[in-house]
Amino acid sequence: MVTVGMNYQILEGKGELFESVFNKVIGIMEKLDGHVKTDLYTKIEDRNSYLIMSEWSDRSAFDAFIASDQFRSVANWGKEEVLASRPSHEYYGNDSQPAKPASGGCPVAH
Repeated sequence: MVTVGMNYQILEGKGELFESVFNKVIGIMEKLDGHVKTDLYTKIEDRNSYLIMSEWSDRSAFDAFIASDQFRSVANWGKEEVLASRPSHEYYGNDSQPAKPASGGCPVAH
């Protein structure tokens, strides 16, 4: 099992749009092999700061998702429409694949 923490800083006034698209992406993720669950959180003191916690059966299942055309499409949309800065992803869990450094940022080229 691996959990991925995905941190997003959203442009002012784009929170509702980000959340709407997130809900659509969840619908897609729920059908993917290896996806367990995903939750969205926002900071109380900074409503433009979001954390997505996503659980996967293993690291390769998540890596397959972020390599997909669907993920690239939504990542490109986010970069152009709602993101204030480059997102960062961190891996947690006991998966046998080596973790990328926490400071490495998002594994997807934006």
